[in-house]
Amino acid sequence: MIRALVADDEPLITAGIRTVLESAGDIEVVAQAGDGRAAIAEAARHRPDVGLIDINMPVLDGLAALSELRHHVPALLMLTSFGAEPNVLRALQEGAAGFLLKNCTPDELIRAVRAAYGGDAYLSPEVTRLVLGMVPAETAARRRAAAARLAVLAPRETQVLDLVAQGMSNAEIARALRMTEPSVKTYVSRILTKVDCTNRVQLALLARDAAS
Repeated sequence: MIRALVADDEPLITAGIRTVLESAGDIEVVAQAGDGRAAIAEAARHRPDVGLIDINMPVLDGLAALSELRHHVPALLMLTSFGAEPNVLRALQEGAAGFLLKNCTPDELIRAVRAAYGGDAYLSPEVTRLVLGMVPAETAARRRAAAARLAVLAPRETQVLDLVAQGMSNAEIARALRMTEPSVKTYVSRILTKVDCTNRVQLALLARDAAS
């Protein structure tokens, strides 16, 4: 079972998310919280596999709680009702595994939790377009810096990175490169360490910088 934490200051939304997730059969909501401070406490107590954290909460908002939550939860998905703000890049840069709009479908919510649990980043299609639109035009200096960071990668690692940058999941990369999925996960973890990135979205943006 995938153990999940849901943090949102609106009880109706929290209840709805819980109902959707537990209908999947392989996800259990083990903790709930109504603000960022409570979310940190619940995460430390229950050590869930995945956290779904609202951006806008009282006491401590989701972004402010993110760095502390990362000590207790391997994968964090950020939830918001908004779709055109700098919170997207900030959350991803600080290590969130994905970003979901609250009006996403139940199937999308379940897919996102499973993807985060499996080590994949997840962005809704709307948020993906937003992120790509927010990436600034690259300067020559930034391209050189990105290329220098990627120069440490072996050829096979570069192949894996190229497919990560295309938004492929571990399973899709495994099929494309005729590898096992566990091998892909090992490669992705190694690449993250080598180039000093926190998540797959940061890897994709780094690859875009180098190729621009």
